[in-house]
Amino acid sequence: MVTDTSLATVSPELYTQQLKEKAQLIRTFFQPFNIPELAVFSSASMHYRMRAEFQVWHQGEHSYYRMFDPETKKPFHVTAFPAGSKRIGELMPMLMKHITCNPLLKDRLFQIEFLTSQKNEALVTLIYHKPLNKEWELVAHDLQHQLNIVIIGRSRKQKKVLTKNFVTETLTVDGKQYNYQQMENSFTQPNAGVNEKMLSWASQCCKGASGDLLELYCGNGNFTCILAQHFSNVLATEISKTSVASARENLKANGVYNVEIVRLSSEEVTQAMNGDRVFRRLHNIHLHDYEFSTVFVDPPRAGLDKGTEALAQRFDHILYVSCNPITLKSNLATLCQTHKIERIALFDQFPYTHHAEVGVYLKRCQ
Repeated sequence: MVTDTSLATVSPELYTQQLKEKAQLIRTFFQPFNIPELAVFSSASMHYRMRAEFQVWHQGEHSYYRMFDPETKKPFHVTAFPAGSKRIGELMPMLMKHITCNPLLKDRLFQIEFLTSQKNEALVTLIYHKPLNKEWELVAHDLQHQLNIVIIGRSRKQKKVLTKNFVTETLTVDGKQYNYQQMENSFTQPNAGVNEKMLSWASQCCKGASGDLLELYCGNGNFTCILAQHFSNVLATEISKTSVASARENLKANGVYNVEIVRLSSEEVTQAMNGDRVFRRLHNIHLHDYEFSTVFVDPPRAGLDKGTEALAQRFDHILYVSCNPITLKSNLATLCQTHKIERIALFDQFPYTHHAEVGVYLKRCQ
């Protein structure tokens, strides 16, 4: 078994230099588009991840958290996870101690997932290769109480929600607090501190905007709750039922009432906007009543398809947040035929890795 290498990957003394090098790579990568000054938003150097997942390895009487080296693919025991939030670090040894001592919790357990918030709420998902019965539920309820956490049990075709399936996150953006329901087993931004900076930057880009906003890939309304204040109306779209439900809860929690959310993919939105197809999910929404000035996209790693690229080019302003600089660059090759990059930013969501979150704000060329 490989020894624990998780501490070696988080080196606070190297963070500033590594971020500087990452920023220079981004500048060079996007320089063909004659970009303006790159804004760089740093992360905390430790305890920045609000969620984490580990395999569980059982060896005799003992059980361990386990991860795999991304280069060698070999497993190693995880005894500390400094990238994780302080709450994750606090819970890890206590949780494993309880699991090791209780056969009902330990038997056939193969994965543990943590979801925490800046308010120190914690949801732990225990995933098993066995059905979960009433005895397991009683033990899990007791563990919830002892550790002051929320527990969900999962096994094949089975999900046991003991109390609730979310944590509540509070994000501070430009001096104002926003509350979000962060659902278990649903995408949320992993780095809450950088997410706050990303939301503030996006809000500044849209400050003074007029007309209406079309948002694609809105997720749980992470950006929607912030950006809605700058527009008369917002039409937000998302394909995941879970995310749509969360987005509606989050809009309500934050007193945002000028947003309509529709469960459509970006391809379906393009078809609807082009008049190629009629969707029952749009039966109470009249697209021609909107005066869209801006489109906001935060797509998955694959970026925008050709149809969505063409749709985006119809707007005066394009706000694009990307988790994959390679597909962003490909999309910009098309978007910059009609638009010019006014702002560009690097958000270091994943310190000590090559991953880079990049935001661009484009304006139609005159």
